[in-house]
Amino acid sequence: MQKIILTGDRPTGRLHVGHYVGSLKERVRLQNSGQFDQIFIMIADAQALTDNAHNPQKVRDNILEVALDYLSCGIDPQKSTIFIQSQVAELTELMFYYMNLVTVARVGRNPTVKSEIKMRDFKTSIPLGFFVYPVSQAADITAFRATAVPVGEDQLPMLEQCREIVHSFNATYGDTLVEPQVILPQNKACLRLPGTDGKAKMSKSLGNCIYLSDDEETVRKKVMSMFTDPNHLRVEDPGQVEGNPVFAYLAAFSRPEHFAQFWPEYKDLDELQAHYQRGGLGDVKIKKFLNQVLQAELAPIRARRAHWQARLPEVYEILKQGTQQARAVAAQTLHDVRAAMKINYFEDK
Repeated sequence: MQKIILTGDRPTGRLHVGHYVGSLKERVRLQNSGQFDQIFIMIADAQALTDNAHNPQKVRDNILEVALDYLSCGIDPQKSTIFIQSQVAELTELMFYYMNLVTVARVGRNPTVKSEIKMRDFKTSIPLGFFVYPVSQAADITAFRATAVPVGEDQLPMLEQCREIVHSFNATYGDTLVEPQVILPQNKACLRLPGTDGKAKMSKSLGNCIYLSDDEETVRKKVMSMFTDPNHLRVEDPGQVEGNPVFAYLAAFSRPEHFAQFWPEYKDLDELQAHYQRGGLGDVKIKKFLNQVLQAELAPIRARRAHWQARLPEVYEILKQGTQQARAVAAQTLHDVRAAMKINYFEDK
């Protein structure tokens, strides 16, 4: 069996550093590892429309933004297939068949679905397309026979539901679909990066993001205004590391070489945290260090983005060719699904 990855993002806005440490950086590592036969990266515009149906221009405008974010982070179109979800019609048909294998009650128990509904304040006005998002995601994953899906921990319930659908389909119609495994970020600090305001999750809708496309001065301003320990009022006060977004970001981004280059007074993050906890270290100094770390990480990303921004027709062709390749693969899976379900009437005479 080939080793295949399927992953992607909703084009509802530019991607941020939470996306980067949570999945994008890992995708680039996996892409360059040589361990996988195929990597499919989906711009999930159809899923984005489930809660943006009355604002399709927002989704349309962000497709190129997300593609630029992918390319700027190091996704290589020679090694990975980038495609647009809505242009692969086979995914919709697969989802329709899978919906018969899942109950409304089961989808309603999905923790990710419940969390997203609460965050959007849908109450009882939940778009049906949004509600069946786990089934749509299962169609996306299985269409490409993905054996692995890199995700953040908030998406684990979605992958569990996908595996349930695979089991149900194969038990009903015979072994046809591939069950995917999860790949989590290696750095546990990257599993859920908090917002700059200290809220549990960095989110475009909450406005607490540092975007990959932010310029140097914008990043600096956002870092310097970050929430810290509210009880750390004076430099000499002991500080709290747990729940402090600045230290969460340092845990996700900083490496020993950053300390050697920018703050040689400390060997590593453990030493810095210990000093903060016993008191005598101000928040401004730590924020300045975090800014240096982030600027070092984002500088090559900005340079690659500028390169591709000046070549938008090439980006368009990458998306067009990738979508054609993706559709050919999904069509073969759909062919096998129809045969297993015995609805291939004009082939099976």
